[in-house]
Amino acid sequence: MPSAFLTPPSVSSERERGVSRGVWVDAYTRPITYLRVSITDRCNLRCVYCMPEEGVQFIPAESLLTDDEIIRVVKIAATGGIKKVRLSGGEPLVRKGLAPLIQRLFHVPGLEEVTLTTNGVFLSEQAHALYAAGLRRINISLDTLRPERFARIVRRNLFDRVWEGIGRAASVGFDPIKINVVLQQGINADEVLDFARLTLDHPYHVRFIEQMPCAQWETWQATYHPYTAARDQMEAEWGTLLPVERESHAGPAEMFRLPHALGQVGFIHAMSHDFCDQCNRMRLTAHGQIRPCLFSEMAVDLLPTLRSGGSDAALSALWYQALRIKPEYHELDSIPQEKLLLTMVNIGG
Repeated sequence: MPSAFLTPPSVSSERERGVSRGVWVDAYTRPITYLRVSITDRCNLRCVYCMPEEGVQFIPAESLLTDDEIIRVVKIAATGGIKKVRLSGGEPLVRKGLAPLIQRLFHVPGLEEVTLTTNGVFLSEQAHALYAAGLRRINISLDTLRPERFARIVRRNLFDRVWEGIGRAASVGFDPIKINVVLQQGINADEVLDFARLTLDHPYHVRFIEQMPCAQWETWQATYHPYTAARDQMEAEWGTLLPVERESHAGPAEMFRLPHALGQVGFIHAMSHDFCDQCNRMRLTAHGQIRPCLFSEMAVDLLPTLRSGGSDAALSALWYQALRIKPEYHELDSIPQEKLLLTMVNIGG
């Protein structure tokens, strides 16, 4: 590890705290510009690969970050070069007062983009308010286009509400609308072409995500479906996919376009081809922990400092600690049994 990152966290120099010319840099010189913020661990669905149907231990309400605390942490993050914030959960649309929080985020100096990931169940009712708050980009998790299969995957019969929410978001003006599909062998892998066809007539971005091992290891092994299989299906149907230029502050998706399509298709392949060398993100959990890697149990807790009158300098020092412990890569290929995720709802995706 470079010696510049061994400096104690109490230092006052920005460069020593991991900030170089206004950009947070980790121990492997990766600029960190993207923060995922979980604003709740509550969710109205019970997706089979994310959480059990019953018995989930939610974080006590008093331990969840308040709006003011979220804004304060994001402001500190933005002073070090965070340019993009994505709100997630749990399901962020179950949190009361979401639109005002989004509106406040758009006034944080230095932030260039605020986005949100949702399961879409409440999107039809909230799309106008979210758009009026300033939100323009939205991700919707949808693993099947078949209502009966949807009910089995999420353990709720709510497909029509999600589909209505996608249409409402499009009519309000959200662009792009990104649809996230977790690939699962024997579950939805037979719908790859159906999802891809959505992009022919709609400007949607459909992204196929390799399933991560956040349930039992044996279950994951049985349902894991590599992105290459989905890509091969599309290329057999439409020929070579056309690459799309990567956006600034973008996530890990590799984006393409089918010939003459209005929208795009993409692949997020954390399992088969990790993108750790380009990782630009950190995660803030709903109860105030900074997690530098989705697959690592290491975290730095901001909540005690936030609630004991700690200074911005003290919070910046904690952020620097999180930068120092950000691993070089997720290591799932070498010790997978020891890296199984907790329920995703407790992490923020």
